[in-house]
Amino acid sequence: MHLVELGARRLAAFGGIDMPSELSAPPQGAASDWTIAQDWHRYSAAEHALWDRLFARQAAMLPGRVTPAFMQGLDILRLSKPGIPDFDELNDRLHRATGWTVVAVPGLVPDAKFFAHLANRRFVAGRFIRTPAQIDYLEEPDIFRDVFGHVPLLANPVFADYIQAYGEGGLRSLAFDALDKLARLYWYTVKFGLIEDAGRLKLYGAGIVSSFGESRFALDDASPNRIAFDLKRVMRTRYRIDDYQQSYFVIPSFEQLLRCTLETDFAPLYENIALQPTLAPDAIVPGDHVLHCGTQAYAWKEAVATPDLVA
Repeated sequence: MHLVELGARRLAAFGGIDMPSELSAPPQGAASDWTIAQDWHRYSAAEHALWDRLFARQAAMLPGRVTPAFMQGLDILRLSKPGIPDFDELNDRLHRATGWTVVAVPGLVPDAKFFAHLANRRFVAGRFIRTPAQIDYLEEPDIFRDVFGHVPLLANPVFADYIQAYGEGGLRSLAFDALDKLARLYWYTVKFGLIEDAGRLKLYGAGIVSSFGESRFALDDASPNRIAFDLKRVMRTRYRIDDYQQSYFVIPSFEQLLRCTLETDFAPLYENIALQPTLAPDAIVPGDHVLHCGTQAYAWKEAVATPDLVA
């Protein structure tokens, strides 16, 4: 995981996008690239059973709601096999499909390391699994959210190329003080993106497809906005950290998302965005192609009980 994966309390403690001092060196037991062994044999029977419970619940809900490429990835990688996936076995299938591998990390990874892994077709994943008490929500990504949510689409060649291009762009962004803008792109595509498929909206973002509640909310609820994807618009838009999103952005295809990323000169784009105000998570502005104007009823109800935590 890296900074855009963090929950609200940790992000606030880090003061936005500054890396804390404890990230100056890998933790004990980690390699210089911050990877660690998965130690698959250390998982308990209860932990394997919890993975199976989570998998069965999501796998039953997603057909017809998620992009077909995700379900194809589950089949290609044989993720329906009982128990927490062994990264060695998973990587054998994933590398043959698209040249990617999954590597375990102990927790938060410095942004430069995170981007370097993606640029070299390595996806970083936590190795711990949530407890039964956290089955519906946990603050930091666990192995289920990372592997079930992200990895199936890495078996799709076009999406796999997009994630590599994102990592390469991330490394370049460090020279432009633009990490917050690139984080928004990651959040609204990789984490919480929707895609149009044969005239219907489908899920593809990992944070949605791994969440029982949000996989229904993102498509069915009247509360959130659903807006056609625009790169500059997305990179100006703040996002919800600890709750369902107030807006979702819809891409027309993975091919167009990749093309947009490869054909854009990001340096002048960063400069242009820096001169403009950031947009609230629920904003609708002139020029938006609004597919659904949300009521924001859910967000308003939650705001009564909790602060509005956005990044």
